[in-house]
Amino acid sequence: MATPTVELKVLDARLHEWGLPRYQTEMSAGIDLYACIPEPMLIRPQSAAVLIPSGIALLMNDPHMVGFLLARSGLGHKKGLILGQSVGTIDADYTNEIFISAWLRTPPGSEALTINPGDRIAQMVFLPILRPQFQVVEEFSAETERGLGGFGSTGV
Repeated sequence: MATPTVELKVLDARLHEWGLPRYQTEMSAGIDLYACIPEPMLIRPQSAAVLIPSGIALLMNDPHMVGFLLARSGLGHKKGLILGQSVGTIDADYTNEIFISAWLRTPPGSEALTINPGDRIAQMVFLPILRPQFQVVEEFSAETERGLGGFGSTGV
């Protein structure tokens, strides 16, 4: 399988000091994204989500590729920082700066979280995308074991 190429445009020169987004280990699934903010940002529990610039733009230019923004597991589990929309989708034709929508899920009254310039706050995973053609039918061509069973239809 050929390794795809994605063009990366650096929009914040500090990334040259902090390190360009990269895989942290040989088998990491995602690249870490940095908080390219001018000064420390305080995020309070249960406040509205904030947009944090990543300092990069990408050109995937491949309809069979997508970038998904995900929370970093340590920040999400230990500190409560999650993405505002759960998973961010970066389409292959989006070429503007990537922003991370972040939200602190901890209960009201919990300690606020300070994000500092250069903190690694999210990760991006690249995945292949299937783009099927649709065939409009009156009835499906096969039956399945589940059929019309919905939520909970296969048991607990």
